[in-house]
Amino acid sequence: MKRIVQAVLLALPALASSLALAATPANTLVVAQDIDDIVSLDPAEGFELSSVQSFNSLYQRLVQPNPSKPTELQPALASRWLAGKDDRSLVFTLKPGARFASQNPVRPEDVVFSLTRAVKLNKAPAFILNELGWKADNVDGYVKKVGANQVEVRWPAKVGPSFALSILSAPVASIVDQKTASANEQNGDSGNGWLKSHSAGSGPFKIRSYQPHEALVLDANATSPGGAPKLKAVILKNVADAASRRLLIEQGDADIARHLGVDQVASLQGKPGIRVLPLPSAAVDYVAFNAANSDNPALKNPALWQAARWLVDYRGVADKLLKGQFQVHQAFLPEGFPGALKDNPYRYDPAKAQAILAKAGLKDVNIKLDVFNQPPFIDIAQSLQASFAAGGIHLELQPAVGSQVYAKVRARAQQAVLLSWTPDYFDPHSNASAFAINREDGVKTLAWRTGWNIPALSDKTDAAVQEVNPAKRAKLYQAIQREVQQDSPFVVAFQAREQLVLRSNVKGYAQGLNADMVYFDKVVK
Repeated sequence: MKRIVQAVLLALPALASSLALAATPANTLVVAQDIDDIVSLDPAEGFELSSVQSFNSLYQRLVQPNPSKPTELQPALASRWLAGKDDRSLVFTLKPGARFASQNPVRPEDVVFSLTRAVKLNKAPAFILNELGWKADNVDGYVKKVGANQVEVRWPAKVGPSFALSILSAPVASIVDQKTASANEQNGDSGNGWLKSHSAGSGPFKIRSYQPHEALVLDANATSPGGAPKLKAVILKNVADAASRRLLIEQGDADIARHLGVDQVASLQGKPGIRVLPLPSAAVDYVAFNAANSDNPALKNPALWQAARWLVDYRGVADKLLKGQFQVHQAFLPEGFPGALKDNPYRYDPAKAQAILAKAGLKDVNIKLDVFNQPPFIDIAQSLQASFAAGGIHLELQPAVGSQVYAKVRARAQQAVLLSWTPDYFDPHSNASAFAINREDGVKTLAWRTGWNIPALSDKTDAAVQEVNPAKRAKLYQAIQREVQQDSPFVVAFQAREQLVLRSNVKGYAQGLNADMVYFDKVVK
C-alpha cells in the first residue's frame, strides 16, 4: 500500500521542491492538511475530524442533511420513509438500483448489518445510536428486513420519528456493504480491522489507498447512487507543518489548504491565483478537566473548574491572537442551533480566580494539558499557559498528534485537554448528550471521559430530547447549558470560524456547518 501512495504522489509536481509555480493534475484535487488525527476510516469507529470529513465522500446514509439547509433531511439511500402509528418506528424503502462501489446491490440486509454492527462494535461514536435505546443485547430486535426493498427501524427510547431521522443522518449510521465487510472479517470483528484503512460504501469516492501520516487517496466511484463526481481522484496529503501547507498552496502544488494559522492566511490574502473562503462552523472549543484522574486530586475540585473560567483570555485569543478564526462563545450549543445561549458571562479576571482557589485551599496547582500539536490548538494552549499562570495554575503542555491525544482521552488517562467538538447531527441533543449525560453505564460521552457523574442532569437532558414542543424544548436546553456553563469540568470558550484557502481555479467545493458536511463531488478545476 505504501508503494501505491508513493507512486501517486510522485506523479504530482515535487511538493515544495521548487520555487517555480507548479500545477496539480487537471482531474485530481490535492488537499494539504494535517491528517495525523485519523484513528480509523470505519464509520462505526472513526470519530476524528479528518475521518468524519471523509465519510460523505465514501458512504451514504438512509437520509442526509441538505448541504445548504442542514435542518432539512433529504433521501439518500432511502427513496422514501413512513413513520409508524406508534411514533417509535420508521419503514424505509431503498432507492431502486442503488449499488455500492463494489457493484454489490444495496439491500435491506446491508442496512440491518450496518446499524446493528455499529452498536455491537461499541466504538467511540456508538453512543449516538444508543440515544435510540439500542444496546448490543437488544438492537437485533429493532432493525429488520420487512420486504424485498424495505427495512423497518424501531426504537425503545421515548423519542419521535423526527429525532430518530436526525440520529440516522449521523456518519455512524453510514450504510456499509455487508458482503465486502464480511469477506474481510477477522476474528469476528465485522470487518473493522480492514475498514480502518479501506472503504465499503456507496459514496462518490472510494479509498484507493491510505498510508497513516502520509496520504489518503480517493478514486471516483462513477456508479454512486448520488451521482458520479466531477473529478477522477482526491488526495488528502498529510502536511504536518502549517507553514509548509501555506507554501504548497501558494506555489500551486496543492489545490486546497486547511488549518492554516492566522499569519499564514493573512500572508495569502490578495495573492494572484488564490482565494480565502470563510466558512461557517459549529465547532466549539473547550478545556476539559478529568475528575476521574487519581494522580491529581485538584482536578475533581469544583473550585478549580470555577477559577479556570476566569483564567481564559477570551478576547485576547479571539480578537488578537486568532482574529477572524474564532469568536467568544461560552456554551456547548453553537450559534445556529435551536436553544443556543448567546451570553458570555465570563471574562479574564486572574484576581477573581485567585480568590476562588484560595478559599478552596488550592495553591500552586500543576496540571498537564494535552493538546494537538497544530494551529490553532497549540496557539490557544500557549495563551492558556500564560493566562492560567497569572491565577496560580501552572499548565504543562503535552503537545501530540491528534490520534495520540484522542487515544489518551478515550482511555480517561488525561489530566486536562484542549479539544474541539462538532455536532454529529443537526439537533441540539447532539451536543447535550455529549456534555450533559453520564451515568457511568458504559456509554462513553464527553462527560464520561471527564469522570463527571451527573444522574440528575442526565435525566434533565433525557427529558429535553423527549419534549415535542420546539419552544419548550429550546428552553430546556438553555437551562441545561447554564448548568454546564456554571458548574462543570468543561470550560467552553470559543466557536470556530474556518478559513479555507483554495486556488482560484477550484470551483464547486461545498462545506456546511457540521464537521461531516464536506463535499468534493461537485468540484471542478
